[in-house]
Amino acid sequence: MPDRFAPQQQLVVAIAVLGSFVSFLDGTLVNVALPAIDRDLGGGLATQQWAVDAYLVTLGALILLAGSVSDAFGRLLVLRIGLIGFGVASIAVALAPTAVFLIVARAVQGAAGAFLVPSSLALITSTIRGPSQARAIGIWTALTTSAMVAGPLIGGLFVDHLSWRFAFLAGIVPIAATLLLLPRLDAPDHREPGATVDWWGGALCTFGLGLIVFALIEEPDAGWSSALVWAPLVAGCALFTGFLWRQRHAASPVLPLGLFRIRTFAAGNLATLFVYGALSLSGFVLAIYLQQGAGLSATLAGLASLPTTIVMIALSSRFGALSGRLGPRLFMTVGPLVMAGGTLLLLTIETAFDYWWQVLPGMLVSGLGLSITVAPLTSAILGSVDSARSGIASAVNNAVARVAGLLAIAAVAAVIGGTLDLGGLRSSVLLCAALLVLGGIASLVGIRNPPPGDPS
Repeated sequence: MPDRFAPQQQLVVAIAVLGSFVSFLDGTLVNVALPAIDRDLGGGLATQQWAVDAYLVTLGALILLAGSVSDAFGRLLVLRIGLIGFGVASIAVALAPTAVFLIVARAVQGAAGAFLVPSSLALITSTIRGPSQARAIGIWTALTTSAMVAGPLIGGLFVDHLSWRFAFLAGIVPIAATLLLLPRLDAPDHREPGATVDWWGGALCTFGLGLIVFALIEEPDAGWSSALVWAPLVAGCALFTGFLWRQRHAASPVLPLGLFRIRTFAAGNLATLFVYGALSLSGFVLAIYLQQGAGLSATLAGLASLPTTIVMIALSSRFGALSGRLGPRLFMTVGPLVMAGGTLLLLTIETAFDYWWQVLPGMLVSGLGLSITVAPLTSAILGSVDSARSGIASAVNNAVARVAGLLAIAAVAAVIGGTLDLGGLRSSVLLCAALLVLGGIASLVGIRNPPPGDPS
């Protein structure tokens, strides 16, 4: 921990990292476990998609509600609830006897995870200000985003040497550590006076997204003409439209649409939509293809992403600090373009598979681009709003990231033509690169650096 942090600030960063770590970890370790889950519980590609998207539906929708709840009832209380709920749901996933039980347990796990990220990051933004905040966010970003990338490795080790079930218990240790550290934090649990929570808005968002995702996953098998597809799609769009309408009229909306009138906030979230959609799609298809197409074990498929993790750990805090001094626009523009270049290097993958020449270069370049992007992106979005609204701002940004991944994975069967072979992988790679380029363009056009001397 850097010397510039006081002991309590070090503790804040440690709690924020550990509290968020489990949510990011479980969001990605599932990818390498998918073939094993399919072999054990059955269901094919649809079960694999739902094992990921059931988690992302509740996480992406309820993370908005959790942001409001954390502002209304206190970030530390919400963090405790999320940690305990996540631990219980993780045990349920590990014990799942059927695919349906696993999918339901994953949805509960995502709901608990929704309470972790906004309250954790808001804890940093409300207690650490000035240049130290940018460095703290860089550390948080490096370690939590690295959890997203390291998750496949951890999951692969469990899958190959124990069982995919044990992989979902990996978060129990950081959960216990965070619960032990929380009583040592000498900080008041901040609550917004008179704050209320829009429970109806949260329900409309959750069921609207859930029905849309159901339709996208079922469409490749049933077709658009099937009532099993168009009926939930229409209902989901209607519910989500009702959610947006309610946000314009609710006294305490879970998604304050007025935030999007802030140029940097709106552009940063648009960039998030593109970048995290690409990240989720590439992680999903690569983890499955390396096992089912290239014939690697789950551990080796997880090790494929390790170079990206190492680059992230080494560089993210540095780019976070640079962004604090120079402004985020340059980094948010260049970073996604570098990631796009790294992603396109995966087009070199052939039937005669060679990790060192076909995958490793892309992992290294993508890791560099990710390091350049994520800390400045987070800092820009949270720095564009006042600290009193940091909880909901963090929730909105994280919800956008999760919804991006949710929709990308739900639509993967349409992108790959229903089969994740080499052709399907290449189609996915091209789509990911296009999304990353759009993320860089959105940042170039929309992001504005804060005026010199602005502490945010």
